[in-house]
Amino acid sequence: MSWHPQYRSSKFRHVYGKAASKEKCYDCVPITRSVHDNQFCAVNPHFIAVVTECAGGGAFLVIPIHQTGKLDPHYPKICGHKGNVLDIKWNPFNDFVIASCSEDATVKVWDIPKHLLTRNITTAKKELLGHVRRVGLIEWHPTANNILFSSGYDYKIMVWNLDSNEPVISKPVKILDAHKDVVLSMSFNTDGSLLATACKDRKIRLIDPRSGEVLQEASYKSHRVNKVLFLGNVKKLFSTGTSRWNNRQIALWDQNDLSVPLLEEDLDGSSGLLFPFYDSDTCMLYVVGKGDGNIRYYEISSEKPYLNYLMEYRSHLPQKGIGVMPKRGLEVSACEIFRFYKLIPTKSLIEPISMIVPRRSESYQEDIYPLTTGAQPALTAQEWLNGVNKGPLLVSLRPDSRKQLKVEKKLPKKENMCLSNGFDVFECPPPKTENELLQMFYRQQEEIRRLRELVNQRDVQIKQLELKLRNLCMNTGSY
Repeated sequence: MSWHPQYRSSKFRHVYGKAASKEKCYDCVPITRSVHDNQFCAVNPHFIAVVTECAGGGAFLVIPIHQTGKLDPHYPKICGHKGNVLDIKWNPFNDFVIASCSEDATVKVWDIPKHLLTRNITTAKKELLGHVRRVGLIEWHPTANNILFSSGYDYKIMVWNLDSNEPVISKPVKILDAHKDVVLSMSFNTDGSLLATACKDRKIRLIDPRSGEVLQEASYKSHRVNKVLFLGNVKKLFSTGTSRWNNRQIALWDQNDLSVPLLEEDLDGSSGLLFPFYDSDTCMLYVVGKGDGNIRYYEISSEKPYLNYLMEYRSHLPQKGIGVMPKRGLEVSACEIFRFYKLIPTKSLIEPISMIVPRRSESYQEDIYPLTTGAQPALTAQEWLNGVNKGPLLVSLRPDSRKQLKVEKKLPKKENMCLSNGFDVFECPPPKTENELLQMFYRQQEEIRRLRELVNQRDVQIKQLELKLRNLCMNTGSY
């Protein structure tokens, strides 16, 4: 009886990383020289924000996502902090609002204008005062609107309600005082009812973010944790850190039992931090090395062996930080399932890297694009503070999903469905806010760009076919 090797069947088995061409990179970007262990980059479908150098304080740049190529050396900055900016995060429900935290012990929330920046922005929309030492981390709540968490070197995590009309908020709605050392990482589960933290005391804690109660605590001698990440849909936690022999190490934990990790694995002997990113739509986990050019990726399963290695993207250019595009900003026509923005300070360059599923068909691939988290909150800030939990509101990434939905509902005749201003509801629902109107404009611009690229491709194909036909006719003598 002969033995045959068993191969896992997976649609993501051949996913590969593709770096953007030079003209689609962001060049001459003065990337921060800070040695703080953060990503230094935040991305949404409209903008890329990156921490930069600034004389006399901290600053970051906000560049329109399509403004690639060389950056003007006098490009305006967001520069209201008095100390180095340590972390930046876009509001998940408003693409024109970003939060930043700094060594000056403040957290600031900024309104980004919908037109191109023409001058430095120095006045924040809101200033959050409460920490007594520098603030190293910020995280938005994943489903509740205007709830922001900040973690400082005073060992406290503060919860802020930004629905307040005050420009300066000096008192958070809650202080989580469960740590005796600096918090290195924060991560929410899918509905934001649980908060996982990694602390400098080498412990992972599972906390109720409203009461501050520590529900579980893990301290494992052979794994010094640096970053922790919720793998929401499989009820697990993933951490990166170092082993007792100072090798870079990853570990997987059962969310309901943090006493012993489900698995530990040493990766290499490099000293740079490992940043984990998880895509719950595809159950794919990406591990990005700081100080090297590698991105390892795995597929997560709910049963053993849990962590299935797929491949590794390699580059000779090391990354100092990394940004990630939300799912709604990806190119579904190119079967792109994840996109990184890699900070390369040695070249003052930001390089997009797309993770692509190789498919021959140009049609929408429904199996790799399930319903995903949208840009609308599921809860108000007060609802969440009152104890309500809700999962994220999901949307389809199918380009024509709205049009198909209208057909399925069998709406009345078109002539009866025009608004007083002549807007045709069969084409697209009318925007309710200026933000929605601008988003609609950006989508239309992107669609025009895609159509132009498609027309150019077709022109090239036609010319190639004409040339082949001409050669064929000349060879047969019938030209």
